Amino acid sequence: MPEHKIITIGRQFGSGGHEIGQKLSKRLGIPLYDHRLVSMAAEELGVSKESAKRVDESSLNAFVSNYAVTPGLYTDFINAASYIQSFDEDVYRKQAEIIRVLAEKESCVIVGRCADYVLRDRTDCVNVFICADKEDRKKRIMQLYDLTERKAAEKIRRTDRERKYYYELHTGRTWGDISSHQMLFNVSLLGIDRIVEILEMIYRA
Repeated sequence: MPEHKIITIGRQFGSGGHEIGQKLSKRLGIPLYDHRLVSMAAEELGVSKESAKRVDESSLNAFVSNYAVTPGLYTDFINAASYIQSFDEDVYRKQAEIIRVLAEKESCVIVGRCADYVLRDRTDCVNVFICADKEDRKKRIMQLYDLTERKAAEKIRRTDRERKYYYELHTGRTWGDISSHQMLFNVSLLGIDRIVEILEMIYRA
């Protein structure tokens, strides 16, 4: 029997997945790793945290979608895109390495960062995906970031698109699909606290 367990959480933006990770970490008394992995990877690579954050869970897709290409700038665009793609791979590989070390060391909760795929060969890993209805996600983001309904909807679409691209680029799996995750939980149907309780029971079983 494994000495410890790891729970990985994938999530739609605004679904409450990160809050579930925080509450679960506190109830189980085990560490939570999320954006801290970016900082750890940046330190290992010897680059600024800000630079690493630009590619974390967004990758080349965000850059390409926001870059206006004109004939005169095409070469610059290709060079910049190639650099960002290479840098993204470096950050991903380093984060994956850190995730494997942490999983080997202790029980923990890991949010995002393709952790379910990175740890796919471990028998002590439970991976889940958190989703919620669009209206609930929109209300949550409006409150968290003090945004209008339109701005919240735009932020959700953009962030989900970037997370989907990042996940599928590095894993070859479909983001948020039941074939890619062991369990899917809908916060709108179950609520955050109930999902935390279920995951706690699974962890302790």
